[in-house]
Amino acid sequence: MSSTAVRVMPQEEPSPAESLFLLIVDADRSVRDLCKEVAGQMGFKVYTADSTRVALRQVEMQPVDVVLLDARQSAQEGLDLLAKFKEIHPQTEVIMLSGQATVDSVVTAMKSGACDFIRKPFKPEELRALLARAAGRLRNSLEDRIVREQIQSNPGYKTMPGASPEMQKLYRIIAKVAGSRHPVLVQGESGTGKETVARTIHADGPFHDRPFVVVDCAAAAPGALEAELFGQVKPGLAKAKEGAMALASGGTLFLDEIGEMPLEIQARLFRALQEKEFHAQGSLKAVPVDVRIIAATSRDLETAVQQGTFRRDLFFRLNVVGLRLPPLRERKEDIRLLAEHFLDRIGEGKNLRHTISTEAMKLLLLYDWPGNVRELENCLERAAAMGPGAVLQSSDFPPHIRTVALRAAAAPGLQTRITPLAELEKQAILDALQQLNGDKLMTARALGIGKTTLYRKLKEYGISHWVHTPMMSGQVAGK
Repeated sequence: MSSTAVRVMPQEEPSPAESLFLLIVDADRSVRDLCKEVAGQMGFKVYTADSTRVALRQVEMQPVDVVLLDARQSAQEGLDLLAKFKEIHPQTEVIMLSGQATVDSVVTAMKSGACDFIRKPFKPEELRALLARAAGRLRNSLEDRIVREQIQSNPGYKTMPGASPEMQKLYRIIAKVAGSRHPVLVQGESGTGKETVARTIHADGPFHDRPFVVVDCAAAAPGALEAELFGQVKPGLAKAKEGAMALASGGTLFLDEIGEMPLEIQARLFRALQEKEFHAQGSLKAVPVDVRIIAATSRDLETAVQQGTFRRDLFFRLNVVGLRLPPLRERKEDIRLLAEHFLDRIGEGKNLRHTISTEAMKLLLLYDWPGNVRELENCLERAAAMGPGAVLQSSDFPPHIRTVALRAAAAPGLQTRITPLAELEKQAILDALQQLNGDKLMTARALGIGKTTLYRKLKEYGISHWVHTPMMSGQVAGK
């Protein structure tokens, strides 16, 4: 086979083959030369061998990421060499070259660890495609390994344990975005851990030693929220009030429940981010914006944009990197890990270390957790405080959790009506209010939801106030 010139189109991004080591093992010099030319243009660091003996010496002396291995001389010799490569470097991508490829030989090579097979004579573009695939697999494997090492070594991730595919994907995204200054929008139901994610991104980034400032956009009136964000200068005041934008300078500004921000404040925030400067209330002095914005919301902002309650331009400005946190009911395999994590934290500094009985764990796995991770944590704190022993039993958990879980357990064996999740959530809130004598703050804490979320839910149920009366569960006690 004669060597032909192969033209490489200019690339804007580095090739995935950059700095990878490629070994070409073939007795035919023209084949070696062609492979070397193609691979060299792709960015591989190439070295060659014309025999098994030379190839083994090369592998022992130098690293190898990809091997182009000729199986022409002896099929068994090629397979033996393949096995040796995989033994020395298990991650090596081996592509077999053969002019006498049969179905059996291809299958045998693949079973022995080859990642691809190409039959001679081949075109340069065919070889290029195989090498690009191998390089891409190696790069992805390397990135995944680096991310796993970062997660294992960084204590920030330990605050949100999880083994579910959803959480593993989330960890990878967080590890990649933490080192940048791009805005991040975290969406998810109340209690899923949006602030924990924001703090992890901040802690894992290069500005972890700078301020992390939180603004609850749902907790203040529009005028007060504007002053809290941008600061305020009033005549007669000796010193201006600094806003969160200034206090978070060089660090991270976390805007919690940004979906509740009034439209007029949204306009000011967008202008500040667009122009990279802002003015405090009552001041003409421009202050540069030097913060990373991480915003969070339990609302569906895409729907809010369509309804005109959230600015489209601000949504796109914040949603440079978008994260969606799964509700706990969609990753129940993480409940055991989360429970152990919370009980470890509850037991810190104490002589008593709580565990959970098998029956109690079944209870936790059956319940759908409308308040998500926050509800689980508060529920475990309550059980640990109220339980008489070190092993938490089903009876140590709130009645509404036991009731809902028992209904879920009975559902598969009985022809009962399937209760919608929204109805179960409403029932859980009303039961908790009833048990806590109408104390909304205590109810929100017990359910693991925010106070503003509880008020919003009660408004949806048409309950403006609550009057505690001895009644059956499920009755509404105040209109």
